[in-house]
Amino acid sequence: MDVDQRRPIAVKAIAFMIASFPLRLLQFILIVTGGLVGLATVIIWVGLPILLGTTQLVRWLGDLERRWARKMLGIPLADAERLPAGGNVLRRWRVHLVDSSTWRDLAYLMICFPLGILEFAVGLTSIILLPMAIWVVPWIGWAHGRLAMALLGPDRSQRLEHKAERLQASRARGVDAAEAERRRIERDLHDGAQQRLVAVAMSLGRAKSKLDKDPEAVRALINEAHSDAKLAVSELRDLARGIYPAVLADRGLDAALSAQAAKSPIRVEVSVDVDPRPPAAVETTAYFIVGETLTNIAKHSGANEARVRVWRTGDTVTVEVTDNGHGGAEIRPGGGLAGLADRAATIDGVITVVSPPAGPTVVRADLPCTW
Repeated sequence: MDVDQRRPIAVKAIAFMIASFPLRLLQFILIVTGGLVGLATVIIWVGLPILLGTTQLVRWLGDLERRWARKMLGIPLADAERLPAGGNVLRRWRVHLVDSSTWRDLAYLMICFPLGILEFAVGLTSIILLPMAIWVVPWIGWAHGRLAMALLGPDRSQRLEHKAERLQASRARGVDAAEAERRRIERDLHDGAQQRLVAVAMSLGRAKSKLDKDPEAVRALINEAHSDAKLAVSELRDLARGIYPAVLADRGLDAALSAQAAKSPIRVEVSVDVDPRPPAAVETTAYFIVGETLTNIAKHSGANEARVRVWRTGDTVTVEVTDNGHGGAEIRPGGGLAGLADRAATIDGVITVVSPPAGPTVVRADLPCTW
């Protein structure tokens, strides 16, 4: 699965294991009874409505399990994509029978009954044994979540279709972000360093014309040209740092983000653990996400402190910036957070924002190291 699935909270996992058992038992009895009775009586037509109702029950229970697992295990399990069904009752039933999601729902529901017995026992035991609740239950919940994603999630063709759509959208957003960056660099060169260099050329031209007549004026013009040249060099250095900062290339994310935090007008705590070092594109994206987020915090949030955490899990680098401001931030079209989402999308990354009205605000970016 192309999903970053985290282990569920122990309390929720225990509640899931215990509360699911009665549901698993009822599901198993209804489905098995309905299927056997329907098959046994289909020859006298009584079994047809029973089988039709059992099929509909399987699909309804599958949708119920998706919502239940999503709520309790915290897995990003989307609703089922069913084949469109129309016509009379028999035609709709035939579509339901050829729909792969129906059979995958049935497989999950049948597997969950024996699995639910084991999970029920583990859940009851973990209430008494604290070490089991802390270390064992979250891993069992994680494994159940993987099973739910495999059977209740989209099939391989749907996943590939969704990935293609996501990559197409990411490519379009990446092109737009690159074009916006090009215009920014062009504007900064035109309004900054280029104007300074023109002033240097003009000052040197005037000095050249007065070289023999007024040495003191020449000295003043050369000093003016020297000052403009130093400013141009400084602006070019700032521009280059805005494209790819040297400290990031030389010393990595920890040093680069610490340097950013030191320049922030509010107190910022930085924690970075990304070994092994991620690709340059991931480092650059993470650097600018943190920089832009800290700038937004200082300008708009009313916060007096923030925390930056960056860590690597497998092939994903996660960037999380938290502040204690008044909240209310959201991704709006054309806004700063939308720009960060566009930048992350260039490497197939995802930005999420949690910002209740009273705060705190959490901006999280999940950046894959392979794409």
